Amino acid sequence: MEWRHFTRAQYVTTAWSGGTTTQLAIAPEEAVYAERDFLWRLSSAQVELEHSDFTPLPDYNRLISVLKGELELKIGQGERGALEVCTVRGFDGGVPVESWGRCVDFNLMLRKGACQGIVQPITLPAGGSCQWAAPVSAPQDYPNLTLALYCAEGDLTLPGAGARAAAGELLLCERADASLLRLESQAGAAVMAAVIYTR
Repeated sequence: MEWRHFTRAQYVTTAWSGGTTTQLAIAPEEAVYAERDFLWRLSSAQVELEHSDFTPLPDYNRLISVLKGELELKIGQGERGALEVCTVRGFDGGVPVESWGRCVDFNLMLRKGACQGIVQPITLPAGGSCQWAAPVSAPQDYPNLTLALYCAEGDLTLPGAGARAAAGELLLCERADASLLRLESQAGAAVMAAVIYTR
């Protein structure tokens, strides 16, 4: 598998009413988020406004997790509730969502009917390692696998692939397979693993 390494200098950061959003990766690469013509998108937002409303995205499903800080969500007619750090919540992007709290989050957006995905937090202690693979087999309708490993804190190495990421950097493999990966960290790491299935 061939891994690409994305650094902070390659990201696109934009301002919105409640803070800033950094686009980590988007597919296809020439897609523009504002035109809503993308297949999937990975991003991390700095939420600086105590109360805000999510941008409606009726053509997409969303997965969100908190990396730092505090966040409470009210999704549609559901109850307002806290989203704990490194807990993943999925919802329909077309449903109204309100949020409270200041945080740094991690987002995966997936076009409905075109792809599916999973986000899984991985924690490695200093000098630690683990074997990891996509936790769910590819759905029959979405056989192609993309893997993304975002190093939120610390450092991450994939010794079998010769790939390495520092804090705030992303490793991406767009033609992946379901084989086990060895993940290592010298200083310890908080990693968000995104698994994306496409047609």
